Amino acid sequence: MQMAMATDVLRLSSRERALTELDDIEELVQAHRARLLRFVTFSLGDEDLAASIVQDCFVKAWSNRHNFRGDCSVQTWLHSIALNLVRDYQRTQKFRFWKQVRKTAADVTEIAGMLVSAASSPEEQLLARERAREVAAILQTLSLNQRTAFVLRFQEEMDLGDIATTMGMPINTVKTHLHRAVRTVRARMGGRR
Repeated sequence: MQMAMATDVLRLSSRERALTELDDIEELVQAHRARLLRFVTFSLGDEDLAASIVQDCFVKAWSNRHNFRGDCSVQTWLHSIALNLVRDYQRTQKFRFWKQVRKTAADVTEIAGMLVSAASSPEEQLLARERAREVAAILQTLSLNQRTAFVLRFQEEMDLGDIATTMGMPINTVKTHLHRAVRTVRARMGGRR
């Protein structure tokens, strides 16, 4: 009984801290915008659209902050909102979406350039950008669930529990999507890592 009460007190205090964080929209945007933008950009392949969805994500989060239960971190909650907005967008755009992505896709070399270490030689930087470009192209061929699991795990470095919470599915389903995504990426890249 006492352990359950202690857990409730800890959850309440973490919820109260999260609500305080959610009340300050400027600080919330400053703390989480870059990660959300990167996630949505990799999910959709369109920087302008990603920026719009991330903005909608923050508006939705701030408007519904009183509904935050504290079951997960604010970051995980924001990723869940962003993922739902991505899903909504894809549902409404269907076939038009894929044509538009090819025309207005973000320059993957710019995104890949952020991943390369400045200490790398020019050849290593070129190879890293080329691999990132290949991976980004392969990711666009995966299902939304596979792509999302892959990006959250390897780009956002989230653990499987947070990914499961973000995606709203059991952890074993996330593992399946992640396994299939990794297998596809490796196969299409010829076994290179």
